Amino acid sequence: MVWKLPSSGPWRVVADYAQIVVGSVLVGIGVNLFFVPNQVVSGGVTGVAILAHYAFGTPVGLVTLLLNLPLLAIGWRWAGGLRFLVRTGISVAILSATIDLTGPYLAPPTTDRLLVICYGGLLDGLGMGLVFRGRGTTGGTDVIARIAHRFLGLGIGQTLLILNIAIFAAAAFQFGAEAVMVALALAFVSARVLDTVQAGFAASRQAIIITHDPVGVRDAVFTHLHRGVTILEARGGYTGLPRPMLYVVVAAHEVGRLKLRVAEVDPDAFVAISSAQEVLGEGFSPAEREAT
Repeated sequence: MVWKLPSSGPWRVVADYAQIVVGSVLVGIGVNLFFVPNQVVSGGVTGVAILAHYAFGTPVGLVTLLLNLPLLAIGWRWAGGLRFLVRTGISVAILSATIDLTGPYLAPPTTDRLLVICYGGLLDGLGMGLVFRGRGTTGGTDVIARIAHRFLGLGIGQTLLILNIAIFAAAAFQFGAEAVMVALALAFVSARVLDTVQAGFAASRQAIIITHDPVGVRDAVFTHLHRGVTILEARGGYTGLPRPMLYVVVAAHEVGRLKLRVAEVDPDAFVAISSAQEVLGEGFSPAEREAT
C-alpha cells in the first residue's frame, strides 16, 4: 500500500508544515556543506548573505533572516496575506537557524567542483521542492518579484532573472568567474530536482488513441488495465469524417500492456504516448484542496 498525503483537513496542514520544516533544514544544511565553504553563491537573499559573510565576516543565517524581515512584512501586505507570512516566516526562521547553528559542526564533504554541483544542487532542489510542496516559500527575491509584477507589470521570471544577474555579477567580482559558472550549473541541477519533487516521483503517461474500433479498445483498457477512458469527438483532417479519439492515462510501467492490448484489438490504430507531468484524481494522487 502506498501512503499518500491527505488532500484536506488538519492532517493536510500538518503535512504541509512538516514538509516546510524538513525542506528548510535541508536547504540550510546544503548551504553549509556546499555553498559557503566552496565560495558558491546561490541566487536570492541567501546569496547576498554569503557575499556579506566573505566581505565582512557576518553570519550567513543571521543576515538571511534580517534581509527577509522587511520582505516578509511587504509580502504580508501585498503578496500573499497571513498564510504567506506564517508559512514563509517559519521557513525563513528555520533556514536561518539551521545555517548558523549547524555551520560549526558540518565539514564540507568535497571541494571537487563537479561533486559540489551535483550534490549541492540535489540537496538544494530537494529542500526547496519540499517547501514548495508544503505551499510555502523561502522568501527573499520571490517577494520582490511578486511586488514588481503587481505594481510595475514586470514578469516574475524576468524580475528574478534581473535580481540574480546582479547577485552573480557581484559574486564574479568577489570570487571570480569560475565560482559563478559553478553557481549557475548548480542552480540548473537544483531547478531540475525541484521540478521533480513538486511534480511527484510517480511517472505517468498519457495516450491518445485513434482507432476503427473505439469500443473494443475501450473495453480492453477497462478489462486489462482497469483505467478510465475518455472518448473525445474528433474529425479527420483529410476525410472530414467523424473519428472518436480515446484519451487514457496510465502509469509508466503500464505503457507496454496498453500498446499490446490496443494492437490486439486494432493493429492499425494510431497511438501517441507522452509524459504527464502530474496526474491528480481517481486512480492517481488525490486532488489537493485548499488548507490554511
